[in-house]
Amino acid sequence: MASSYSSDLKLEIITTGEKAGLWGTVTNSNLEILQQAASGYIVVDMAGADVTLALTDGAVSNGKNLYFKLTGTLAANRTLTMPAGAERIFIIEDATNRNTTKTLSVKTASGTAIPVPIGAVMLVKSDGTNTTKAITEKGYFTITSSAITAYTAVAGDQLLIDTTQTTVTITLPAAPAIGDEIVIIDARGTFGSNNLTINRNGKPINTGTNNLVLSTNSQAITLVFVDSTRGWAYKTNTA
Repeated sequence: MASSYSSDLKLEIITTGEKAGLWGTVTNSNLEILQQAASGYIVVDMAGADVTLALTDGAVSNGKNLYFKLTGTLAANRTLTMPAGAERIFIIEDATNRNTTKTLSVKTASGTAIPVPIGAVMLVKSDGTNTTKAITEKGYFTITSSAITAYTAVAGDQLLIDTTQTTVTITLPAAPAIGDEIVIIDARGTFGSNNLTINRNGKPINTGTNNLVLSTNSQAITLVFVDSTRGWAYKTNTA
């Protein structure tokens, strides 16, 4: 009977009586795979196209790494697809260069994509079908009104807003999950002269059905999504 391969890392499992004289070679290959899964680091260029990671039977392959640093200047929305069938944890670092209209997501082949906040490092877990976020170390992203006047936030965003030139509108995520957070900070102390509008995008803000306008200089606010009734609640608000 031929060898079989484990589901998560595709380690070669030798059947009794098979691979005579090759057990050392197979064992060494399996140890290399285990090392890659425990500490492997890879840079993935997302500039040109979506990337699908691979699990190769009995050999090291890009989908067996632990840490994925995503790079490149994004010309369009990009998705990193994790190997299907593998129950794993992965670390994802966003080191891409992208403007506010380009999204970066992580998913499994048949699962739902989860957005990666700009500049964030995320610990994600896969059950083989879906990839979900476990921990997010948030990155800060500066929005300058001379270049950007509207931006749709993703969960985990920490936004430094400069409204020196004109007003800015931040639209909250359309389908937030309980516990999702958005941080918004007046970077230049100009919300009083050029307001920031938070578009609720169909979900309440503190049970209210109006968009939120920040009009106090140097204001900083953290919104956390509670549920469909309360909607987004203030976790912190310096106003």
